[in-house]
Amino acid sequence: MNIGELLTSRRVLTGLRAADKRGVIEALAGRAAAELGLDPAVLRRELLERERLGSTAMGRGTAIPHARLAGIAAPYGLLARLERAVDFEAIDGRPVDLACLLLLPDGAERGQLGALACVARAFRDEALLAALRRAQDPTALHARLAAA
Repeated sequence: MNIGELLTSRRVLTGLRAADKRGVIEALAGRAAAELGLDPAVLRRELLERERLGSTAMGRGTAIPHARLAGIAAPYGLLARLERAVDFEAIDGRPVDLACLLLLPDGAERGQLGALACVARAFRDEALLAALRRAQDPTALHARLAAA
């Protein structure tokens, strides 16, 4: 799986406003739930429960909040560049300004690992992260991702 298969241009947001980690997760969950026809309260609960196990912040100002869900057939991704970075309890202490929501089908281990690995690889590429932070709008941000 590559990141272009996971994220469409409609699933890239810029200027997301949130006061804290919970606000980021709630905003992303609301958007994903509307697109997928899921109950937003259930999705928020699953994402926040996963976050209680340990922060999904990857360092370098990035996070991959994720959950396994029954009722979805394929991995789903939604990338947001935040208007203002927020504390996500990252191991390196840096606040997060790039968050990729990842929803994974329950029970599809191989596909889940591929999707997580795909996003994690992208978030380790310092040049790509810099390009994502410079992109002027969602279309430009998606183009940078697709070229990676």
